[in-house]
Amino acid sequence: MGPLAGVKVIEIAGLGAAPYGCMMLADMGAEVVRVDRFGGSGTPENSPLLRSRRCITLDLKQESALQLVLAMVEKADVLIEAFRPGVAERLGIGPEACFARNSRLVYGRMTGWGQTGPLAQSAGHDLNYIGLAGLLHQIGPSGGKPVVPLNVIGDFGGGGLLLAFGVLCALWEARQSGRGQVVDAAMLDGALSFMAMFFGYRALGQFSDRTGEHLLGGGAPYYNTYETLDGLHLAVAPLEPKFYREFLRRMGLDTERWRDAGLRALSERASESEWPALKRELEDIFKTKTRADWCALFEGSDACVTPVLTLAEAAEHPHNRARNAFVEVDGLLQNAPAPRFSRTVPAPPTAPPKAGADALAVLADWGVEWRH
Repeated sequence: MGPLAGVKVIEIAGLGAAPYGCMMLADMGAEVVRVDRFGGSGTPENSPLLRSRRCITLDLKQESALQLVLAMVEKADVLIEAFRPGVAERLGIGPEACFARNSRLVYGRMTGWGQTGPLAQSAGHDLNYIGLAGLLHQIGPSGGKPVVPLNVIGDFGGGGLLLAFGVLCALWEARQSGRGQVVDAAMLDGALSFMAMFFGYRALGQFSDRTGEHLLGGGAPYYNTYETLDGLHLAVAPLEPKFYREFLRRMGLDTERWRDAGLRALSERASESEWPALKRELEDIFKTKTRADWCALFEGSDACVTPVLTLAEAAEHPHNRARNAFVEVDGLLQNAPAPRFSRTVPAPPTAPPKAGADALAVLADWGVEWRH
């Protein structure tokens, strides 16, 4: 089931970005076999990142284990590894060794810095990659320091999702050419790609490149978060003039009193110099009602105001419930597979396997003989 049904993937166990990319492939129906190390990889056994695949456990420093993986490569469409550059080669499962067994193989490599460049052999984490991309500098309050975001930008969006996309591109091309290739997926590159729109704004002189002062980076009063009377928060984002007019109307701020105060209605679009004053006014106003009261006020409108929810609250929101955006797998609440498909609907996710539990079944299904 799913659009990738029939695609065979070998996942050499890693952390974070690579398991996420493999989760995306498995969610879409690919048959992913995780080659774990004895003692595990450090990812919790019940993590959704490991769902919907089978697992075998091997010591890749042993010749017999190496030969087993290479025998599986002969049957595979994709192999994914997340070692530092050169490690897979030293283990004997680098691209050259794998292509010698299967010239159509797509070989996915997940790293932070990429396979080349001065930092290729250096350690790093999400924060480092988005910092070097110029992305982290944009996140934070005006006049303050950059704020640490949850590690989803570099690791999962710029890393795992980029990896899955690159693998599928190479897989499509291999179906046409009959030849595989290496996919060099670097979290730094993925983070840079997220900045495409802002490179355009910058060229037009419409991007300040100062922390918290850009239109979409927290500088604008109409693209910001605000605290409510009960200490909760709202996301307020009526960027377009017609949405802002609706926002002002619902708030009761489209009156002469507010024009007289120098805080112009959106139809006249306040200048950047007026942003701080308008934000302070809105901060005071939003603290006069609870989050629930404000949500009721904006319900059904195009004012682009929504609550800032916790994960638990998000799972209970009527829209998410209507779309079945969350699923439970063995009692663990988690994200449902995405995107959605009208015809090749993926199967529901299955719980992560116990390490090594599927070895005999996998080898039998793949037609691989185990030689000690």
